[in-house]
Amino acid sequence: MTIRVLLADDQNLVRAAFALLVASAPDMDVVGEAGTGRQAVELARTQRADLVVMDVRMPDLDGIEATRLIAADEDLAGVRVLVLTTYDTDENIVEALRAGASGFLVKDTKPAELLDAIRTVTAGDALLSPGPTARLIERFLRSPSALQSAGSGPDCLSDRERQVLALVARGLNNTEIADTLGLSPLTAKTHVSRIMGKLGARDRAQLVIVAYESGLVTPGTGRRQQPLEGADVALEVEP
Repeated sequence: MTIRVLLADDQNLVRAAFALLVASAPDMDVVGEAGTGRQAVELARTQRADLVVMDVRMPDLDGIEATRLIAADEDLAGVRVLVLTTYDTDENIVEALRAGASGFLVKDTKPAELLDAIRTVTAGDALLSPGPTARLIERFLRSPSALQSAGSGPDCLSDRERQVLALVARGLNNTEIADTLGLSPLTAKTHVSRIMGKLGARDRAQLVIVAYESGLVTPGTGRRQQPLEGADVALEVEP
């Protein structure tokens, strides 16, 4: 399968460098280049890209709003967004993840890491761990003002699903979740898929946002407040 990649960045030299890199991969094609967020949305619709590499700061329409429009378009349900930022402390990236991005990279990422990230996100996984995304979310959500929609937690989930969601929020993959909870990897994957369906999340990145914003996982020491049945993990999980 060839991954159809759309590049969105307002700097011509940056786009050209990314285009050469992506085109060098045997399993990828560059299907379009956009200099503004609005162009990115239009090209995502017309070129049927699998993934958009999206800069945050762009003229006309920034990368966050462009990501939100792509994620909200039912015709673009299969399009993933990988956001680029200059600094990993850019708080806008959290808004991009809320808008529907599947992960982010800083612009000084090594070329091979960018190609791996494109493959990871296109496959339906969030670029969360290892990497800075989960750490950035945790740092940002330490601020009480960031938890604007915090509540008592995803009430529609079962106890086991809440356990799985908490582990996803800490950056564990399906195999690690299975090992932690004494499940098979297939069962862990099924739980994650069911949670995404119940919460209306596109991928694991949005599950992380939900877990923190709902108060299910509390940013802080990383130690659990109460034990999880059958689990031995360093978590701080609200009852």
